[in-house]
Amino acid sequence: MMSNARCWKCLLAALAIATNLLSGCAAVSSDGGGFWACPPVVEYGREFQARAADELILLPDDSAIAEMLSDYSVMRNQAKACL
Repeated sequence: MMSNARCWKCLLAALAIATNLLSGCAAVSSDGGGFWACPPVVEYGREFQARAADELILLPDDSAIAEMLSDYSVMRNQAKACL
């Protein structure tokens, strides 16, 4: 019966190298912000906001879009606080 220990050693070495290479890129971003970099917050003009409010009024009360906009508002506030 032949031993396959050498084969396992090669496989483990390749797995260790691949893990090391992949994890080296994930920890820090290139802009110096680290792992928790703040996303940009898009600014909307008053006219655009008024138009969006008018369109939101036309949606039904149980609209999925209205719920998504509420979630988006929370994320925008979190991004502003991050800056």
